[in-house]
Amino acid sequence: MPELVYVLCALTSIACAGLLFRSYRQNRSRLLLWSTLCFAFLALNNIFLFLDVVVTSPETDLRALRSGSALVGLTLLVTGLVWESK
Repeated sequence: MPELVYVLCALTSIACAGLLFRSYRQNRSRLLLWSTLCFAFLALNNIFLFLDVVVTSPETDLRALRSGSALVGLTLLVTGLVWESK
């Protein structure tokens, strides 16, 4: 059952990134671009989570990749929020 949750979270993040990018192409708002990049990295984080927990062996640890992709995504969002508030 947890495998289904991981896949659904990844698909939701990918769908959000796609919808945000589509809206960015129409409006050219830079905040939408920052949000798109954030959700793309969060989707990557969810994919790494699925690979780490379900696909790979217990000896393999993808925690650094998972944490790194989440950190990059959230850093991009915070950077965009700060940049656009000026």
